[in-house]
Amino acid sequence: MIITTGDKAGEAVIRRAEALASRTGGIYVPRRHTPLGKMSRAYGDDDIIVVLDGGARLVRPGEEPMEFHPSMGFIRAKRILKGESDPMLDAASMHPGDSVLDCTAGLGTDTLVFSVKGGPGSRITAVESSASLSALLTEGLAHYTSNVEEINEAMRRIRVVNGHHLDVLRSMPDRSVDIVYFDPMFREPLMDSSAIRPLRWFANSDPLSPDSIKEAVRVARKTVVLKEKRGSGEFARLGFAEETRAHSKISYGVITVDRDK
Repeated sequence: MIITTGDKAGEAVIRRAEALASRTGGIYVPRRHTPLGKMSRAYGDDDIIVVLDGGARLVRPGEEPMEFHPSMGFIRAKRILKGESDPMLDAASMHPGDSVLDCTAGLGTDTLVFSVKGGPGSRITAVESSASLSALLTEGLAHYTSNVEEINEAMRRIRVVNGHHLDVLRSMPDRSVDIVYFDPMFREPLMDSSAIRPLRWFANSDPLSPDSIKEAVRVARKTVVLKEKRGSGEFARLGFAEETRAHSKISYGVITVDRDK
């Protein structure tokens, strides 16, 4: 993975790019007006993180770039701040202060919603298996600025972990987080969204394993939640009770953890 900046980056952005390369094991390459395609060929790497003033952009030459943006997470977060409900939070039985492990973070849309609901006393962790997406998410959450300070604070509170969720779960003690959440990439997208399409090039499309769910149940104190297409066979295969919603193509499956076990 190559880490660089825009053509007119200031010293602070350059220092961020260097620090990101050091943390991720990527290669920092000064931009010097070099076209990204030429940079990719010179270093033999297709994935380029461009560090920007307000976040970062993930570029793979020949494909549509992906810039960090909270997207629908921002709209949902504003609704939560107004006191409105959110079906994901309802399914998870989340309350302020609860801790959450988002095992399939992607661009952190759902993670942000959890963080806003959790508030300053919560502990929210976003796990992403793609090193490139993880780097994009790390920079975006740390430096993207919206016009709502509570949402900015919620983004800054999220801790990003690059790794496979099963490895992360296996490393955690029993009953160490309130909620464990899975939103695996749908093998067949519900819509051809320009925001989602680039994500599919980087995201892990492997189906969830029963071992992952077993570990999630061990680690969770309250609930394990799965987001899937309505009527998906994944709910039954993995042992979730599906909670359907009228007029929605999406359902949430829930395993309520028995505290007495």
